[in-house]
Amino acid sequence: MLGFMNDIHLEMLLRLLIAAILGLLIGLERELKRKSLGLKTILVISIVSCLLTIVSIQSAYLLPGTAFAEIRMDPLRLAAQIVTGVGFLGAGVILRREDDTISGLTTAAIVWGAAGVGIAIGAGFYIEAVVGVGLLLVSVELVPLVIIKFGFRKLKLTELQLNVTVNRRDKIDYVVEQVKKDVVQIDNIKIKDDENNQYTIDMRIMVHQKERTTELYHKLTKIAFIDLIELSS
Repeated sequence: MLGFMNDIHLEMLLRLLIAAILGLLIGLERELKRKSLGLKTILVISIVSCLLTIVSIQSAYLLPGTAFAEIRMDPLRLAAQIVTGVGFLGAGVILRREDDTISGLTTAAIVWGAAGVGIAIGAGFYIEAVVGVGLLLVSVELVPLVIIKFGFRKLKLTELQLNVTVNRRDKIDYVVEQVKKDVVQIDNIKIKDDENNQYTIDMRIMVHQKERTTELYHKLTKIAFIDLIELSS
């Protein structure tokens, strides 16, 4: 009996180790991209998800009955709560910027995926978890590069936010036309006045991914009637 229990404990420890290794691979991908949820967070999510799944499954079989009553338990009752809890954690990294663009969705999805990997390992689905992590990394790293290289023209563009301050109202149209010559496309324009008789033009622009932000900045500085330039990705 003791040997059987030892085998069970070794199996559970192996699951935790595999969950940690796979979580490490996912976390490194986020860490290398300097994301807010990096290596440590992903490791914690993967390992603890695996641990809670193990506890959930094992307790369902170790505590099914007592001397007084028969207790029926769902083996994956804790795993269901993990998915909900990690959803709130992922929502914390989704940000809405001042220009109404949304960022952090990929990181939130990967957090959710790390929890799924932990649950799969905790439930004993080793091969499925390993393949899942492999597909996840391929989807995040390789597929976008392939699509950009062989895909549609619009997928080869990157979006930037451009804010320029113009010193003359009658030159706003001129400045916008000059900007159009240096970029591929302008998707949105917003103009506002300030108290110093200057005019700020906010533009969402599309440029080729190969073009560096510094090169575009130097092009824009040559446009007349622009006092200030703010360029961000």
